[in-house]
Amino acid sequence: MKKFFGYIGDYCKTTDYWLILLSLACSGLGIALLMGIADDNYISQGKVITQIIATGAGLLAAIILSKIDYRFTAKMWKLHVPLALFLVILTFFIGKQVSESIDDRAWLEIFGIGLQPSEFFKISFIMSFAYHLSLVREDINSTKNILLLCAHGAVPVLLIHLQGDDGSALIFAFIFVFMLFAAGVAWKYILMAFGAVAVALPVLWFAIMNNDQKLRFLAIFHPDDPQFKDIFYQQYHGNISIGSGGVWGKGIFHVEHRFVPEMHNDFIFSFAGEAIGFVGCIAVIALLAAICLKILFNSRRCPDALGQNICVGVFAMLASQSIINIGMNLSVVPVIGVTLPFLSAGGSSVLSTYMGMGLVLSVYMYNTKGLFADNIG
Repeated sequence: MKKFFGYIGDYCKTTDYWLILLSLACSGLGIALLMGIADDNYISQGKVITQIIATGAGLLAAIILSKIDYRFTAKMWKLHVPLALFLVILTFFIGKQVSESIDDRAWLEIFGIGLQPSEFFKISFIMSFAYHLSLVREDINSTKNILLLCAHGAVPVLLIHLQGDDGSALIFAFIFVFMLFAAGVAWKYILMAFGAVAVALPVLWFAIMNNDQKLRFLAIFHPDDPQFKDIFYQQYHGNISIGSGGVWGKGIFHVEHRFVPEMHNDFIFSFAGEAIGFVGCIAVIALLAAICLKILFNSRRCPDALGQNICVGVFAMLASQSIINIGMNLSVVPVIGVTLPFLSAGGSSVLSTYMGMGLVLSVYMYNTKGLFADNIG
């Protein structure tokens, strides 16, 4: 027992304990909110237990990953990328539908346990793309390398889109853009990308998006229009739920809360607004922002491009999910099925988020440079 506590003490001395504490604080708040939803009998206690187990397993995975040199993990892309791809492709044949979307069959059931492969594919993509960027760092702006990098980024976006999970596909796109931009791509390519997006938007609207997706966008601008009543139902009740909490909230337990569809998952922020009020929502945003900023500080601390790229990738994953999810709850963006990191219920989401934290911790622990080292490149 003495040796065990000695190991813990040694680990705490070398790890980024602030990042761990902030992550656990977020998870703790999320579990408390889920317990409140279960207290209202809107979800079963089993979901709360699953969240607790996933958090514990995620923390263990983060610690294990943090003890493995991120350089070694990234170079093992020939192992984890094919496995992640295989699991995603498997959903096209035996995937399970858990959302209302008919086309979204993004889940697998393995030994009775639900698994969302796209969540783990995010971690694999961050590692492989970070490694790719580090290999071409000196000549990143050559036409050949830009095309290869774009092809690398397009694979997960298109694959997850075809799977039917457009929310996750959008997160992959944000991860790709953030990492590519941070790696030093020339402005001419960025301007060309903006031009390509401008040309693609009409094609996306008229040729790719289905009627349901279009209505979700239109409902944001016309929330009172009767024709959007059903499509805006979830956000309408989410807005009322947030507003009814006032400054301090009604409390988490032994209070009757408004029912909002998926309030334990995509719309947990709306429950937070009612239960812990404006102050609680600010606390949630502050915790998530602090985690994202700490990851960026760790990126600045790292002396090599690979570690920097990994940190930027994990930052992009958390920041984009947080902004989009909170935007959905505030009716700023349409509902596209993106979870709130650490807080939303979901074992796969929690586990993959902590795996991302493990990669950042590895970057922190395997570098001894100071935060403002002059020769960081």
